Amino acid sequence: MADKYLIEPDVGFIKELQGLGGDTLKKCFQCATCSVACPISPDTRPFPRKEMIAASWGLKDRLVGNGDIWLCHNCGDCTTLCPRGAKPGDVLGAIRSYAVTEYATPKIVGKIVNDPKMLPVLLLIPTMIFIVLGLITGLLNFNPGGEEIVHSNFFSTWLVDLVMVPTAAWAVAVFALGLKRFLDDIHQNALLEGKTDKEKIDAVEFVRALGRVIPTILKHKKFSECGENQARATSHMMVFYSFAGLFIVTNIFFVVLYVFQIHGPYQQINPVKWLANISGIALVIGSALMIKDRLAKTDEVSAYKDWYLLFVVFGVGLSGMLTEMSRLAGAAGLSYTIYFIHLVLVFNLFAFLPFSKLAHLVYRTVAMTYAEYAGRK
Repeated sequence: MADKYLIEPDVGFIKELQGLGGDTLKKCFQCATCSVACPISPDTRPFPRKEMIAASWGLKDRLVGNGDIWLCHNCGDCTTLCPRGAKPGDVLGAIRSYAVTEYATPKIVGKIVNDPKMLPVLLLIPTMIFIVLGLITGLLNFNPGGEEIVHSNFFSTWLVDLVMVPTAAWAVAVFALGLKRFLDDIHQNALLEGKTDKEKIDAVEFVRALGRVIPTILKHKKFSECGENQARATSHMMVFYSFAGLFIVTNIFFVVLYVFQIHGPYQQINPVKWLANISGIALVIGSALMIKDRLAKTDEVSAYKDWYLLFVVFGVGLSGMLTEMSRLAGAAGLSYTIYFIHLVLVFNLFAFLPFSKLAHLVYRTVAMTYAEYAGRK
């Protein structure tokens, strides 16, 4: 006798998905073209057909804690070939967006980050923190003076780290709490759907699986396997490696400043400065290509969460480069102003990372690692 399941549709969840970009969900008539067309879908229990069925029924628990929604790289093959225009790629994107908000705590922050009306508030928060804290500590000087433009004379590096270090720690803590729940959920769903027979996750084997997945991520191998939007691999790699380069630069200069007491600005012939400039240029070009690609794909849904992320990433790269260019040009007032804007955008990137679309970098890595760990091919 077949097993019986009690299905409790969540109509509110369906409406939320439609509002997040999955408004074509109900056009799906379960033909499975999407699963057949997807070049990276597993052979057993392939996506995205089963996700489209669950979404149509409003089965939130089956979707939010489903690792397969993160294995999709939104290449667009399924959306292009769908005979009904149901756009499975957009629906999975909406599910991922909902999942990010669900796992990130406090949830009120997630709602603010994904509400276009609250964008001025997101920009005002770091602005007020910098000004108030800077004036209280005396680490913010609106009249730095001097013939040489030195950004630390205007906005002390102590003030930068006083704000940014706790902000980064906050992001890590939010991710840690969310990922614990996320891993528990995808493991329970995997057991329920027969994707694994392992009762508990072996931490050592999971770390080994991560080691096997990292080369795939670094090569952007899954992007190259897609057909419709294969060209996206270039812009994604540029942004990915530019962040990696800037992360290295930031840590080197942190050590140089606080350990060796060598203050900037640093000479342009400095190799670390080369890496910083190359990474900054790559970030601007890569994010600009992303914007261009998204504008060109008129058949795909572009929700506010997509544009917010692109705005912040492009803004961080552009403001960083303009800060340096205006400093070299001797435009003190302009350089200090752009530098302040740059720090506001960097704060937005760090503080709201677990609540924005960029969180997919973490959740997708964990989901891919779990799939590798569970032997899901």
